[in-house]
Amino acid sequence: MRKSVLLFTLIVVFLVVGSFTDRYSNTLSIEGTWELESFYNYDGENVLDTIEKSDGYRQVKMYSKEKIMWTRYVPEDPNGRFGYGSYKVSDGSLIEVIEYGDDEMMKALDTMRNFTFELILKEDSFSQITVDEEGNRTFSENYKRID
Repeated sequence: MRKSVLLFTLIVVFLVVGSFTDRYSNTLSIEGTWELESFYNYDGENVLDTIEKSDGYRQVKMYSKEKIMWTRYVPEDPNGRFGYGSYKVSDGSLIEVIEYGDDEMMKALDTMRNFTFELILKEDSFSQITVDEEGNRTFSENYKRID
């Protein structure tokens, strides 16, 4: 009888603990590897048009717990592009702080290192949306999860 009560208690404990871990594992996270699929142009709020990436163009972003690295390949450009830094997701925003990158990125970093986007995050896709100084949507990069 004691063994049955002990076994029953253990099963209940495992079920209860398992129900808590399932609840927390379903939260969305940007951690992972993402590939650019398309761009959107906005009229301030709504999508005006979709621009597919050109043949051979590839852009990949990798997010760890606190760091980001992105790389871009454009067939017509013999030099690759990349950037590395940190990021934060907060209240529907993605904030990237780029620390260093390729030669062109380093020139751009002289004027701007912090990039803030509106973030729409789903399980297997996300959009980082650029907004103007009045909060109107202007442009987005749209990614799909590849890992």
